[in-house]
Amino acid sequence: MIKVAMTGVYVDDVALAHAFYTDVLGFETRTRMDLGGGTLFVTVGAPEGAQPDLQLLLEPGEGPVAEPYRRALYEAGIPCIVFSVGDLAAEYERLTGRGVRFTHEPQRQGPVLAAVFDDTCGNLVQLVQPKE
Repeated sequence: MIKVAMTGVYVDDVALAHAFYTDVLGFETRTRMDLGGGTLFVTVGAPEGAQPDLQLLLEPGEGPVAEPYRRALYEAGIPCIVFSVGDLAAEYERLTGRGVRFTHEPQRQGPVLAAVFDDTCGNLVQLVQPKE
């Protein structure tokens, strides 16, 4: 059986992204290594043992591949990643209370309720909750 172990998100600044994804969104640090020369290797994951074998790699977003890719997604309004939540309304309130800027407020989109926010690191991120 094949499972997803890690996926990455290109970010403007790994250290700032690490702070946002942990302090604001509530992820936990799984790996934080200084590789030297100002390069950090950072992974985060869902807190409290949820999805223990799945990590999100916060990857440096500069370079000839990453920069145009991120810019194109952002300008088109396309989220770079989708996170699921149990209660979108509560998560929206919690995050707006922490200063997160949503580009799309919670709304129905097919089989889910969805909202999109700016992660302050060069990306749009979507939150989804299955419809009841």
